[in-house]
Amino acid sequence: MSTIEARADGTRVVSTIAELRGLVAAERRGGASVAFVPTMGALHDGHLALVARARELADLVIVSIFVNPLQFGPGEDLDRYPRTLDADVAALAPLGVEFVFAPSTGEMYPDGPSSTRVVAGEVGGLYEGASRPGHFDGMLTVVAKLLHIVAPDVVVFGQKDAQQVFLVRRMVHDLDLPLEVEVVPTVREPDGLALSSRNRFLGAAERSTALVLSEALAAAADAASDGVDEALAEAVAAFGDHDGAELDYFVIVDPGTFLPVAADASGPALALVAARVGATRLIDNRPIELG
Repeated sequence: MSTIEARADGTRVVSTIAELRGLVAAERRGGASVAFVPTMGALHDGHLALVARARELADLVIVSIFVNPLQFGPGEDLDRYPRTLDADVAALAPLGVEFVFAPSTGEMYPDGPSSTRVVAGEVGGLYEGASRPGHFDGMLTVVAKLLHIVAPDVVVFGQKDAQQVFLVRRMVHDLDLPLEVEVVPTVREPDGLALSSRNRFLGAAERSTALVLSEALAAAADAASDGVDEALAEAVAAFGDHDGAELDYFVIVDPGTFLPVAADASGPALALVAARVGATRLIDNRPIELG
């Protein structure tokens, strides 16, 4: 018996791996190319920008909505993470998404948390990985599963999660997966705040305080011509004006290795920041040019 739910807007919500594979295979037989956007739901305009780009890249667009327990550690916000499937499907409909893959945890992990994992390596233990041990192993494991299930020609991610993008690209390269990784620039509010599903947890005062992340990145970019130390100092100083924000890390990395740049580095680099605003943890990043 089929579990596919056909919505009035034409979008089909698929909850089983077997049915999704069958649908994709049928489209493939008709010559369709496939673009895939993996998400955890609670969609905002940043996600929709990924979907819009996917629509430009392929005949068939598939969006997954799955809150992956493997990438949440003890004390993190798995239970608090918003689950808004009906609203998400409604938001996707105008973009012409053919299939929304919304599996249960039991469908993705029928025997409980999988014993076989994709390991993120050294970079996976830095920055976000240091603050959230095991997060990237869990992320890469579910992304690998989803890529095998969907078998897309292209998968689309957002630059806001820069470390995730780096690790996914490296996994695709290392495992010789036959697909392209497309990255869409970070979508921001007019005042500079990067869009995030977690922004909904911010109160009005916290929302204002959260601007310190983009302000710190701008300060680093402005000072980058004076070198790494000056860029870092200016970025950290920006947090001194915001008592409600607790800086986790601010680091400047080599985009090719995602390791911290040397003190005398010059040329293109990527500044990464993470901070807690009230009870909400936020991240952001920005390319900079070191002098």
